[in-house]
Amino acid sequence: QVQLVESGGGQVQPGMSLLLSCVASENIFNFNAMGWYRQAPGNQRELVAEINVGGRSRYLESVEGRFTISRDNTKNTVYLQMNDLKPEDTAVYYCNARILSRNSWGEGILVTVSS
Repeated sequence: QVQLVESGGGQVQPGMSLLLSCVASENIFNFNAMGWYRQAPGNQRELVAEINVGGRSRYLESVEGRFTISRDNTKNTVYLQMNDLKPEDTAVYYCNARILSRNSWGEGILVTVSS
């Protein structure tokens, strides 16, 4: 079972930026896709952004143009650059590694956007 460790969360004011990182314990080429999900209190977990082994990415509509997912295969790391953060982005963010229908998850990291 791959280990996924997230970092970079915290509390920021609206309009500010954060960079989330997720380091995997094995080669991320082993996975069909790497992604970031989030879960706000009372809500279901939702896909924020995903990048596949070929580098193609997709995003939750509400973060399009503000968030960017990227991967560094040499470091087994996936990033989520979050710009122009809004209060509605407040959630626990989870790193995900997917092979077909099998998912692995990090423990999650809290992002709070508040003035």
